Amino acid sequence: MNILKIAFSQLGIKEISGSEDHPQIIKYAEETHIESVTNDEIPWCSTFVNWCAQEAGLPISGKANARSWLNVGKRISSPEPGDIVIFWRESPHSWKGHVAIFLGFNKTSSRVYCLGGNQGDAVSISDYDAKKVLAYQRLEFTHSLKIPKPILKRDDKKPEVIKLQFLLNHLQYHCGDADGDFGEKTENAIKLLQANNRLDVNGVYQAETQNIMESLMQA
Repeated sequence: MNILKIAFSQLGIKEISGSEDHPQIIKYAEETHIESVTNDEIPWCSTFVNWCAQEAGLPISGKANARSWLNVGKRISSPEPGDIVIFWRESPHSWKGHVAIFLGFNKTSSRVYCLGGNQGDAVSISDYDAKKVLAYQRLEFTHSLKIPKPILKRDDKKPEVIKLQFLLNHLQYHCGDADGDFGEKTENAIKLLQANNRLDVNGVYQAETQNIMESLMQA
């Protein structure tokens, strides 16, 4: 699924004042294994982008600090909607920053519109000073992404299934969200891949299917 579509689906998620936490914000941290974000009062802009990227099957930083995204993806000078934008806060040389998903510029290119988390304590669309941009990054799969090796089949629920689903989506065999649950959509995606490559169509991810996916990733 496209990262923008995923991010837009979260618009309006907002911190809850007081001791209560919004469960979806906590979910962003739990599902990306960012242990430092334990409540919705801790800055969570990077956690939100991590979650959106993971749901889209794209590389993640795996960290809560915004500037961790400076090392993820490819540095670009002409961003497009869906790219990642990193801003500095307080000073270009401090450790502080903000990260969000790029949407566009205003007419003079002096303001950057982006969709992000922890913007006004919520998932929202905001604009920022273009002079505070540290970098624009484009998230792409790399050929070094490892092909899962275990045999996987319907009803399996394990981390290897997430990797398989990422790869299927990347290869345009759409199986829905990479949630680690080998359900009907994942099985159908495997069957289509098998049929397109003249394999036994059984919906099971095994050695022959692994070999085909490896060759497709290297193409």
